[in-house]
Amino acid sequence: MKRSHLLKFPTEPLDVSGKESISEFLEQMRLTAFQGRKLSEVADVWTRMLKKKKCIIWLGLAGALVPAGMRRVVAYLIRRRMIDVLVSTGANLYHDCFEAKGEKHYVGSHFASDVQLRKQRVDRIYDVFADERKFYQTDIWIEKEFCPCLADSRPYSSREVLHLLGKMLEEKGQEKESILVDAYKSKVPIFCPAIGDSALGFAMMFANRRRGRRIVIDSLKDVDESSRITEKAEMTGVVYLGGGVPKNFIQQTAVIASYQTRHDKSHSFAAQMTMDMPVWGGLSGCTFEEAQSWGKIGRNARTATCYVDVTLALPLITRALAERFRRLRRSVPFYDWGTKDLEISYEHLRL
Repeated sequence: MKRSHLLKFPTEPLDVSGKESISEFLEQMRLTAFQGRKLSEVADVWTRMLKKKKCIIWLGLAGALVPAGMRRVVAYLIRRRMIDVLVSTGANLYHDCFEAKGEKHYVGSHFASDVQLRKQRVDRIYDVFADERKFYQTDIWIEKEFCPCLADSRPYSSREVLHLLGKMLEEKGQEKESILVDAYKSKVPIFCPAIGDSALGFAMMFANRRRGRRIVIDSLKDVDESSRITEKAEMTGVVYLGGGVPKNFIQQTAVIASYQTRHDKSHSFAAQMTMDMPVWGGLSGCTFEEAQSWGKIGRNARTATCYVDVTLALPLITRALAERFRRLRRSVPFYDWGTKDLEISYEHLRL
């Protein structure tokens, strides 16, 4: 590359004295540096996904973001169809169910005595407190009220279970702006491939142990259903909030889909916000360049990674998207799970 091209775009110091929107401010940050610029690039890649015709957008939700106050942000993304499929840890969905039933998490302190908290049955998630007695009541509600709607010995995918959970919460008139409820109402599938690694899973296990039930969650059915989405999709994009199981689960849909169809089904857009580093070799910190070697991310994919606390980045980016798409027009995918082979249809909606 010629020297003149290397020195073509000067950085621009930010002007914070104006009245720009969050979207406009993030646009200005494209000419700054480090993670400030990367945050702007993540917003740009997500914007491009939303403008693409028939692009199915996956969201990976890791960590404990719901107790941290991100529940309504994620619910907004679902309701506005800025995402089309959600893959989450069980913890986030359990805490969403907990809050949808009217319970609360509380502002706490990481300096608190955990021995004293244990004596008072107060659970701590860094600087968030929760009432363990209320957790126990939610566990019992899942075991006694929700589990009876599940049939014995029928192999459920986690998507099917979470659809029914969202349906029950909605029918009982629970709090609005819930991830589970809005996904049910918006027909956005939720997968939780590690559902057993959460209170959702052990509450269902207790229904089996203590109430003589035979509830079966088929993890391979999760793999089959999720991979069929990428197989059938004309184009896919991914957004990762943290890493963990949700990130890998979404990544592998591209590999499986390519095997199955004998065509390149790698993801065409990819954005991630993470605190994990690639040097330790874990998938959570894996770069998109490394993922290209596996065929998970396309060779010509538009990508952006911002190393940042998601609780800082996600509200800003979501607000910027809300400003950029006050009237969002998208070809929104809807999934027909009633047949052996998944069918996807698209409706052009103004959201």
